[in-house]
Amino acid sequence: MTRLLVCIFVFCLCLYAYIDKQNRVTELRLKIPEISKEIRGLAEENCRMQYEIDQFENPQHLMELAALPEYSHLKHPLLKEVVTMKEAVALQLPASKEPKAAAPLHKRTIALGAR
Repeated sequence: MTRLLVCIFVFCLCLYAYIDKQNRVTELRLKIPEISKEIRGLAEENCRMQYEIDQFENPQHLMELAALPEYSHLKHPLLKEVVTMKEAVALQLPASKEPKAAAPLHKRTIALGAR
């Protein structure tokens, strides 16, 4: 009799665990459409924000901003004031000096004399 009660108890416990697991799976399946909708909304918002960034960085818009009085103290550097060099070449040292850290492979533009 005790064995039968223990077997029934273990069976009920396993059944409860199985049903609980199925309920959790069903709950997650119900959340999938909501999350998909949220992801689509975020993707659309990302596209909209990228469009705004592109519009703001548009050269024509930047030239309009440069004409505003609050930016009148800024000036565009002349071509002779802009120095461009490759970093790999610029960071090469003579044999007498100790080498520094590994040189990046990027190209940098430096404006000199701009106020």
